[in-house]
Amino acid sequence: MGNENSYSESYKAAGVDITAGYEAVRLMKNHIARTNVPGVLSGIGGFGGLFAPDIAGMKEPVLVSGTDGVGTKLKLAFVLDKHDTVGIDCVAMCVNDIICAGARPLFFLDYVAVGKNVPERVAKIVSGVAEGCVQAGCALIGGETAEMPGFYPEDEYDLAGFAVGIVDRSKIIDNTRVKPGDAIIGLASSGVHSNGFSLVRKIFAVDIEEPSFTIHRDELGKSLGEALLAPTKIYVKPMLALMEQVTVKAVSHITGGGFYENIPRSLPEGCAARIPLDRLGIPPLFQLIQREGNIPTRDMYNTFNMGVGMSVVVDKVDAVKAVEILREAGEDAWIMGEVVAGEGGVILC
Repeated sequence: MGNENSYSESYKAAGVDITAGYEAVRLMKNHIARTNVPGVLSGIGGFGGLFAPDIAGMKEPVLVSGTDGVGTKLKLAFVLDKHDTVGIDCVAMCVNDIICAGARPLFFLDYVAVGKNVPERVAKIVSGVAEGCVQAGCALIGGETAEMPGFYPEDEYDLAGFAVGIVDRSKIIDNTRVKPGDAIIGLASSGVHSNGFSLVRKIFAVDIEEPSFTIHRDELGKSLGEALLAPTKIYVKPMLALMEQVTVKAVSHITGGGFYENIPRSLPEGCAARIPLDRLGIPPLFQLIQREGNIPTRDMYNTFNMGVGMSVVVDKVDAVKAVEILREAGEDAWIMGEVVAGEGGVILC
């Protein structure tokens, strides 16, 4: 039996329209179908998503999981009434984390909490999640949409999710082989990604009034709204291509906390990252943020990715080859620094 008989006038009067939920599911089905990959055993609508991973050739398969949300970048999506890209951010924040361990993403599940279930808007959100999954090569096998009147404003929502990936134990990327003299490669970001938006919102008064984000800015080549809402870049496929050809010693996903918090996480004791500033071409968007907010340079590097979404440590003899592989995969990559002896941390010089 379907859900055509499922309806509660009392629940609707309390603010929850379960029929709107069914319509949202109907609208998102085609988006979800785009993400199907070998291993998917179930469609949406069940109580759990089923996935049978291919472990052929693996001696000790290890599951790697990651979870995250989009954060207050959603506030800008509300202002601009644009909801079809934040799902990419949600997927990116999870799969970019697990690729740091060398894990290939298998599947993703999302959680959308809304003040009012507007099926068309929910479908747009999920269309972004599906696009993120396609970019990452994983399946969207389930999720949850929760209508929570009185908890969220009617025009607002929150979005989170989690990804599960797999890697053979012998191929797990950690920092145990990192040594002084290794090269650090930078992979360009697509913008602010999904961190630091509490500061961005303060600088541009997103929460105080609705600013004009739609005016074209020559220095950005687009409007400020377009630049800030650009979805987080997903690095999975280029990184998988790199790992097939080069020994990757460590990877850092540059998220909240910027350079100073994230890069040290990929370094063992006795090592530090030396990064010359002249190898970091700061994108105009970050220059604008710093100027408009009067933000000290160190705070910028301790808050934002500053144009570098991911850093990769390889042996210096593999550095040029690694950059070539990443560029062939469509990434803007370059050698941005080196590992030196030290007590952890980042040395910007």
